[in-house]
Amino acid sequence: MLIKTLKGRLNSGFLYQPNKGFTMRFLLLITTLFLTACNSTQGVSVYSFTNAEVESVLAKELPKLSEKVKLMGLPVQLNVNDLSVDIGPDNRDVVLLGADSSAEINAFALKYPIRLKLQIEGSPFYDSEKKAVFLRNIKLLGSSVDAGGFRGNIGALDDQAMGVINTFLANNPVYTLNMNDPKMMLLSKLPLDMKISQGAIKLVPRL
Repeated sequence: MLIKTLKGRLNSGFLYQPNKGFTMRFLLLITTLFLTACNSTQGVSVYSFTNAEVESVLAKELPKLSEKVKLMGLPVQLNVNDLSVDIGPDNRDVVLLGADSSAEINAFALKYPIRLKLQIEGSPFYDSEKKAVFLRNIKLLGSSVDAGGFRGNIGALDDQAMGVINTFLANNPVYTLNMNDPKMMLLSKLPLDMKISQGAIKLVPRL
C-alpha cells in the first residue's frame, strides 16, 4: 500500500521539484560570494584593467590599422603606428586615444612622408555577449600634421585616418575578459556594471 501511494505521488508530481528561478538565484549568490572572497573593494567584487593593459591589447592589433586610401585622387598608404590610452581623464567617463600615424603620398614620381597625430575620444561600454569592452561615440578632438614638404591640401587626411580607426574600433574590443581564468569566467556569468576611474575601467557585479 505504501509503495502504491508513493508511486501515485510521483506520478502526480506531488514530490518537491526544484524551482528553476530559485536555482539560478542560488547559483548567482554562490558565484558572487566566491568572487567577493577572491578580490573585493568595500565588500564588492571588482575586476579592473588599466591604461597599460589596454595599450598592450591595442599594440597587438596595430597591423589591422594599415590601409591604402585616396587623397585628392592620389594613392596614400596610411599606417597607425602607435596608440596611447588615457582612461577617465579629469574623472570623465571616456577614454582618450592618441593615434600616431604616418602616411606616404605618391605624386609626380615623388614620395612625400607625412606624420599625422590625432587625439580621439570614445565612450567605453561592456558587451555581455562578447565578454569585452568596446569604444563607441568616437570623435576627433584635435590633430596635428607634418606635411613633409608636400604642398597640396591634406586636410582630408584627418577624415581618412578617422575612417580607418572608426572601422577598427567598431569591430575590435579594447579589452576582452580571459575566459581561461576561472574567476573571470564566473564573473562573466553575472550582470555587470562598468565604472570608470582615472587610469582604470572596473567591472562590478550588479547586486
